[in-house]
Amino acid sequence: MTYIHDTITRLQHSSPAQAEFYQAVEEVLESIGPVLEADDRYRRHSIIERITEPERQIMFRVPWVDDAGNVQVNKGYRIEFSSTLGPYKGGLRFHRNVNAGIIKFLGFEQIFKNALTGLPIGGGKGGANFDPKGKSNGEIMRFCQSFMTELYRHIGPNTDVPAGDIGVGTREIGYMFGQYKRLTARYDGVLTGKSLLWGGSAVRKEATGYGCVYFAQYMLEDRGDSLTGKTCLVSGSGNVAIYTIEKLYQLGACPVTCSDSSGTIYHPDGIDLETLKDLKEVRSARLEEYLERHPGASFIPASDYPCDGHAVWRIAADLAFPSATQNELTEADAQALVAGGCKLVAEGANMPCTQGAVDVILDARLCYGPGKAANAGGVSTSQLEMAQNASMQCWSFDEVDSKLKAIMANIFRAARDTAAEFGEPHNLVLGANIAGFRRVADAMIEQGVV
Repeated sequence: MTYIHDTITRLQHSSPAQAEFYQAVEEVLESIGPVLEADDRYRRHSIIERITEPERQIMFRVPWVDDAGNVQVNKGYRIEFSSTLGPYKGGLRFHRNVNAGIIKFLGFEQIFKNALTGLPIGGGKGGANFDPKGKSNGEIMRFCQSFMTELYRHIGPNTDVPAGDIGVGTREIGYMFGQYKRLTARYDGVLTGKSLLWGGSAVRKEATGYGCVYFAQYMLEDRGDSLTGKTCLVSGSGNVAIYTIEKLYQLGACPVTCSDSSGTIYHPDGIDLETLKDLKEVRSARLEEYLERHPGASFIPASDYPCDGHAVWRIAADLAFPSATQNELTEADAQALVAGGCKLVAEGANMPCTQGAVDVILDARLCYGPGKAANAGGVSTSQLEMAQNASMQCWSFDEVDSKLKAIMANIFRAARDTAAEFGEPHNLVLGANIAGFRRVADAMIEQGVV
């Protein structure tokens, strides 16, 4: 469509060198073409032009002092993309590769992901090009305090409520919350992902992985199948991957891989969850050390696949859960999955499949759960944490898990039913994008030109 082409061209001029952002926008706009054709209100109200521009973009320097007494400087970001449905909601990512384009792509995706949950939350994202790996607790604390010294001006429990993401866990949230409290003299539910000791929610750490597996379960059940006995490929070894693996075991499946930037572990008998948690959650060790306890496993270095994909997707299995980072699953990887008999791909990470990979998956009619639907469990449980903070309650693990499972069921039904409405019942990309878009766009129209 000329309209889509013109929108991407405009963004390339106004927001140069942000390839991930263009990719995210194009994927949504290609999907919602049918609804744009069917309802001219969205053009008359310039919804596309408005929804692809953030309401507010905040960039700031983050100076801090390392353990050697040297002053370091990083760049911080908060993109407040859409407050149409509620306070801005989205995580903070600390990683050396963070830049404005990545934060904008994540924030744009967050608008529709949050809309799909049915909860009253808008879309935003933030972070910094700071890598916690290899840093001492003191260095991480000083960085987080400096980061919050600027960020606190822009957030609030009814305004913008950040959460964690890659590189930001309970430790980092704690340091930032402490600095927020010092600066404001308020004990607000302004961050989610907090410790259970002081306002956090049960299941928050597990939520994205658990939610992704629940979504996969609903996709399979819709086709008269189940997770029981399925061999599964999981990429990554952070929170999302670990708790995807945990829930797969609980529901009768067998995950046989995990990975990090150095390579892939393949354990045909099933990944030992206790070992993986010890390596990554306790000791922050190299994944290759898994072999010291499990000689029956093998390690495939990332350098074996330098150009056309990743080893984790070249192993024959029934189901695939990309749970590491954006664009990790290439077109060649998708072709390998199809050739290996894979029946389902559920995205635990944000936009982990390239557009070429998505095309291969959809053409092969695999069950495909796009990230904005399948990995919405994290933000859903963050909103449940907000609700507990606002009401000064603390719900049990089982109660939160039950609510999470119900939310994921609602997201699946919304995506499936909308896809069927537009004549493509197998295409949950189309269904999720249109369902999320319509909820936000209709609310934008009702709220006027703001």
